[in-house]
Amino acid sequence: MNAICERVIGTLRRELLDRTLILNERHLALVLHNYLIHYNGYRPHQSRQQRPPDIAAQPARHMTALNDLSSVRRKPVVTATINEYHHVA
Repeated sequence: MNAICERVIGTLRRELLDRTLILNERHLALVLHNYLIHYNGYRPHQSRQQRPPDIAAQPARHMTALNDLSSVRRKPVVTATINEYHHVA
């Protein structure tokens, strides 16, 4: 269990906390909540073949839409330190 906790804390530090100035406890709770939504809903995971854990909640994508890069939009999340990229319908 200790190794799992160390890995989660390392991920939080590398991807979020080393890049963000935390002002107070309320701000930390808000940032961690937003990161949790991003981590479980959109962030690719190596152990899941680059799919997020909540893949069932996301709409299906067609391969023809994936080849058109002009339809890609960037959405800043988690205090604008992390970006999500989505195809426009």
